[in-house]
Formats: sequence, structure tokens, C-alpha cells
Amino acid sequence: MMLTDIMAAPYRTLAKDHPLSREFFHQMSLIEPAPDLSVQAYFDGLDEFQLADCGMDALSLAEAFTAYLERMEALSSHTTQRIESLTIKGGIDKSGTAENFSLTVYAGDIICIVGPTGSGKSRLLEDIEYLAQGDTPTRRFIDVNGVSPDARMRYAVEDKVVAQLSQSMVFVMDLSVRDFLCLHAESRMMCAESIDRVVDRTIACANDLAGEPFSPDASLTVLSGGQSRALMIADLAFISTSPIVLVDEIENAGVDRKRALELLISNEKIVFVVTHDPLIALMGTKRLVVGNGAVKSIIEPDKRERENADELYRIDEVLMSLRRTIRLGGRIEDPISIVSDCREKGGS
Repeated sequence: MMLTDIMAAPYRTLAKDHPLSREFFHQMSLIEPAPDLSVQAYFDGLDEFQLADCGMDALSLAEAFTAYLERMEALSSHTTQRIESLTIKGGIDKSGTAENFSLTVYAGDIICIVGPTGSGKSRLLEDIEYLAQGDTPTRRFIDVNGVSPDARMRYAVEDKVVAQLSQSMVFVMDLSVRDFLCLHAESRMMCAESIDRVVDRTIACANDLAGEPFSPDASLTVLSGGQSRALMIADLAFISTSPIVLVDEIENAGVDRKRALELLISNEKIVFVVTHDPLIALMGTKRLVVGNGAVKSIIEPDKRERENADELYRIDEVLMSLRRTIRLGGRIEDPISIVSDCREKGGS
């Protein structure tokens, strides 16, 4: 239906063909037009007080309505471009020396970024987030699916291909957890019939990751840092459409970090994680060692490191069990031997 036809059609026909049109009137605090009345006639019939409440005249209101429909229809029909690979091409370090490396990663990969404080780890994350094209201080280039990303992909406000989970999570929206997730799902144009199921799954997953469970009716503003991070990790996995995820020091999140990363890659996302944690570092597909603002080396874990990762995970399970005991007010009075405990848990 052309825009001129949309404005002239009876509202019952418009609402049937474009159900999102009803939301416009709700947002503008207007009563929906009568079934047989066209939208144009409805706008022309509004009195000066109704138009004043909208802050527009009839012509501007009609233009806003058609623009709203165009945008909503485009969003509802949009499918996020599948990202099969991402390539980082080296730039320069803090001294201006060339990095001389090129790395291609694929959906389902975990790339760990390690290095001392001030080495340039966060700058590397920023280059990936911006899909840099030689226009950042490092002069790196980021290719997507083997080609340079276009301006629409780089500067998109909605449907960004890169999502970032920072160390600090502060919510300013005074909404319940459920209302927030529903709002996010609706903004992603998720099918209405699926929203409740996806939101329930997201909350259950977040509670599974967090040390202390929270209610779907809990306010966002009362969640702890760990609960907030757990919620956003689950949101990234089940609601966000961004295929590339950047995580800054997940070990500080107070969540089950191994399960969190496994959750993200199970949804075929490319995950970059800055970490100082040896368990996470050994979990990665590759790890980038950063120093003086440059990637100094690229390490792919070998068989011995994979075996050590399994042992570290068993040690971590023991430590997590001890943390839970302390949190619940228990005592740790028996002699502790983490190595022997781990061997018992691992059956070796």
C-alpha cells in the first residue's frame, strides 16, 4: 500500500494491513480513528487543543505518522546480517611501530585479550566496536565477512552488529526486570507470541548465572553488580541480535564465567573478552597478548593447556563451593587441600 493510499484508506483496513499503526496513536495519547474514517480525515478533524497536546499541526502529524510506519515496517522486516567472520588487520603501537599481524575469527570463537594494565586491551575492544577503518589512534582495520563494513553498518543506531558488556553496570530506568526485558524484546520487533517465553528463559538463565537469584518483579535499580551482569549476559544471548560481543573482565562480574561464555558461543556469536583470569584465558580459541598498544603475539592453546584448563575448572568449582559456604553463613573448619579435593571431584 502506497503512502497516499495509507492516508486515504479506512482505518479498519489500515489497522489490519499495518497493525503497528495502532501504537502510534497510543504513543501520541490519541484515540484511534473510527473504523470507516481515513487517517488523513482524522488528523484534519483534530481541534487545536488536541494538536497542541501533540505539539504538531495536522500536516506535521501526518508526516510523522507516515515516517513512523515506514520505520516500523523496515524494522519488522529487517533480519540482522549474519556475521560469519571478522578480520583484524594490524596498525601501529604507541611508538608508531607497525603491528604486522592479521587475524580472522569466526562465529562461535572466543578470543581472549590479555596483557598488563595500560597495555592497550580496551583500545583493541574499542577498535572492534567502531569497526575501525584506519581512523583510530591505532590505525587498525576491521573487516566483516572479508570486506570493509559500509557506513550503515558502522554508524547504525539500531541493529548494531557489536554489543559491549562493560565492567560497570548501572541502570537508571525504574522498571522491573520483566518490564525491561519485554521492552527490549519489543524494540527488537520480536514476535508478540514469543516475548513471554523468551523473557522467562532469559530471567531463568540470569538467575542460573548469578550468585543470588532475583524475582522477575525486582526493580532494575536494586540489582547487585553481579545480578546486573548476569541479566545482561542472558539478554545478549537470547534477545540481543548483535552477533559480535565484547566483554571486559567477566571475572569481576560475580557470575559463573565459564557457563556465561559457553552460553554466548552456543548462540553462534563471536566473543572477545579482556581477562586476567587463567581459566578464561585457557578457554579461548585464541588469546591475543597486548603490550605497548599493540598485539605482540597470538597464542592458540595446545593439548596441555586444554588439560590444564579442565584442572583449573575443577579447582574453580571447589573455590566456588567455599564461596557459597561463606555467603550462606557457614564455617570452613576442615583442613583444605584443593589439589586433593579436585582430584576427588575429577575422579583422578
